[in-house]
Formats: sequence, C-alpha cells, structure tokens
Amino acid sequence: MASPDVEFRCFVGGLAWATDDRALETAFSAYGEIVESKIINDRETGRSRGFGFVTFRDEKSMRDAIDGMNEAAVLQRATGGLRLD
Repeated sequence: MASPDVEFRCFVGGLAWATDDRALETAFSAYGEIVESKIINDRETGRSRGFGFVTFRDEKSMRDAIDGMNEAAVLQRATGGLRLD
C-alpha cells in the first residue's frame, strides 16, 4: 500500500483546445477512481494550453489509463494522438 503522500498523477498532452476539466475526468474515469483532473490554462488569456493532469486513487488505475489512452483518438487535437506520461 502506498503512503498517503504518494500521488498517482499522469500528464496528458495533445488535448483539443476545447477540452475542460470535466471532459478530461469523464474520458479517464473508465480506468479507475479519479482524485483530480486539471487542464492547464494560460495565465494571461485563460485559454487551454492543450495539456493537463489526471490524478488517480491508485497506481493500477493510472497505469491502465496510460496503457489504454496513450495515442488515443479522444479529446485530441486535429493531428496526432494523446500523449500520456
């Protein structure tokens, strides 16, 4: 069991500009319980920067999401797939 201060967060890049926190959470919720989903916005314009983070309750869910969604054609920009790290 992981200590309480360990986070199972993955980077999600290549997101469509219109993707919001809720859409990100919905897309990844099939892989396990999500603690937080966050799209990173530009400080000056408030517009999405095209990437975000999803934090899962456990490591298995995070690994399953990385395996299942890497290069996926959901929530992506016009070219390429999602990139998860």
